[in-house]
Amino acid sequence: MGYVNCEVNGYVATLTINRPEALNALNEDVLKDLEAAFDGIDQNAVRCVIVTGAGEKSFVAGADIGAMSTMTKAEGEKFGKFGNDIFRKIETFPLPVIAAVNGFALGGGNELAMSCDIRLCSAKAMFGQPEVGLGITPGFGGTQRLGRIIGIGKAKEMVFGGRNIKADEAYRIGLVNAVYDSIEDLMAAANKMASGIAAQAPIAVRNCKKAMNEGLQVDMDAAIVIEEKLFGDCFETEDQKAGMGNFLEKDKEKKLKVVPFQNK
Repeated sequence: MGYVNCEVNGYVATLTINRPEALNALNEDVLKDLEAAFDGIDQNAVRCVIVTGAGEKSFVAGADIGAMSTMTKAEGEKFGKFGNDIFRKIETFPLPVIAAVNGFALGGGNELAMSCDIRLCSAKAMFGQPEVGLGITPGFGGTQRLGRIIGIGKAKEMVFGGRNIKADEAYRIGLVNAVYDSIEDLMAAANKMASGIAAQAPIAVRNCKKAMNEGLQVDMDAAIVIEEKLFGDCFETEDQKAGMGNFLEKDKEKKLKVVPFQNK
């Protein structure tokens, strides 16, 4: 996995897209390495994932325009599906995924960030879907996720106009959860958040993600059925027994994080 580095610290895995000479642009090889990195995560040992980019300039500057410039219609559609399948895998990955956006997140970079559950960024970050200026549409979910996150009107303004936005506006419209002055502060905050998530009952966290993701795709009547099933699925687990037992015992010293992950 030459283009994606994986570092595990405790319960947190950090995946770093490592192609800084091309501003971490996504080509087929980078996407394959990204998918392989997620596939290689030990979900019994890791509880939260951070995705970031190498260097100080770019999270992911977009898809590789040189590689796309000679594609046929069929090749373009195939490439779009290839990227979409991987980003959908990230979106539905059982563990929470935090995007630590350290610079440019344009085109495929913004689409990658949006496939993550939570987005944090540095003050120098830049977001956008500039594809129309290249004569194409966003192809890795940008026309679908952006409107769901920030509202369809604002999303259309950005996509139709190919307009990029800075970190402060991204925060104001809800594209990111927080902005940090420096990359060092960003990564510290991402690790603190990931560690906080990892300290919670892992089965409950996974079920919360699944309930929220799946529930948003259906009407409320169907959504609460999804919640009921996943709520019930938490019972009889070691997490539930330990968590409720600790609460009833009023034992503040016992921590859920010491309970190994178990399905039941």
